Amino acid sequence: MSLSNCRLTVLAGLLVLLLVGPFLVPIPPLEGTVPPKTLADADSRFIELAGVNVHYKLTGAGAPTFLLLHGFGASTYSWHKVMEPLSDWGTVIAYDRPAFGLTERPLTWDGVNPYDTEAQVTIVLGLLDTYGADEVILVGNSAGGTLAVYTALLYPERVKALILISPALYTGGGAPSFVRPLLHTPQLRRLGPLVTRQLLARGDALVESAWHNPALLTAEDRDGYTRPLQAENWDKALWEMTLAAGYPDLVAQLDALTLPVLVITGDDDRIVPTADSSRLAGELPNAELLVVPQCGHVAHEECPAAVMQAIEVFLAALDK
Repeated sequence: MSLSNCRLTVLAGLLVLLLVGPFLVPIPPLEGTVPPKTLADADSRFIELAGVNVHYKLTGAGAPTFLLLHGFGASTYSWHKVMEPLSDWGTVIAYDRPAFGLTERPLTWDGVNPYDTEAQVTIVLGLLDTYGADEVILVGNSAGGTLAVYTALLYPERVKALILISPALYTGGGAPSFVRPLLHTPQLRRLGPLVTRQLLARGDALVESAWHNPALLTAEDRDGYTRPLQAENWDKALWEMTLAAGYPDLVAQLDALTLPVLVITGDDDRIVPTADSSRLAGELPNAELLVVPQCGHVAHEECPAAVMQAIEVFLAALDK
């Protein structure tokens, strides 16, 4: 056999391996997973929105309404230290975004993909309409901050103010556009759940990276992050969210956000760099910035007293 024929044979073998190999990799079923509702707390609520059974919690009453949007890998638990203090000011709603927490994780759907950005906004509006909230103060952390900004740009008449805690505007956004077509191939669709399961193996390290001082993490905190991984189909749903359509260029539209904004970040944010939050506050037309010392990416969890103090000053100024 000539050298050129050998090369062709090797290349053909590699191509077959790439095309067929992923289907030969065993995907063992997840063990010990249960329907999300069985993991619910006594104060858990569920509502059908955008074709998804959404898990949420509610406290407080009256106006204004605060809607809390957690970040990647988090859930309603992320807000447990600030929900009650915020309820002194009005109605507070925290919910689990699709692919997280105890919200249903559908794997098939008719029409709108429940994991894409349009469905995310539909859920935000659905919660507001359910409770008759004409105006809302959106409070978003990390990727939840991105959703808050996007919602405010689309529906400025519905959003009174934004409180953004380490919002992921300049970083994140998922896979690069040139990679996305590969993610949708049958081969990577099959392997995707194995990729997301690797998050479980790195769970503690990922949680600790969000805190300036991981020694402050309690057993309850760690359980709050890992309990949703007992929900059935969490691995497949997380992959579906990875495949879903992302946001348009929000940075190019920041000038349109003339509403009051409070940007909060820790001085040791290793996930969304502190400099990014500072930059955002400077580029928004009407923003204030708080940098919390000795604090990381989830300031509302690690440094709730400082965060609430800044929020209360901000809210008091809104009422003047």
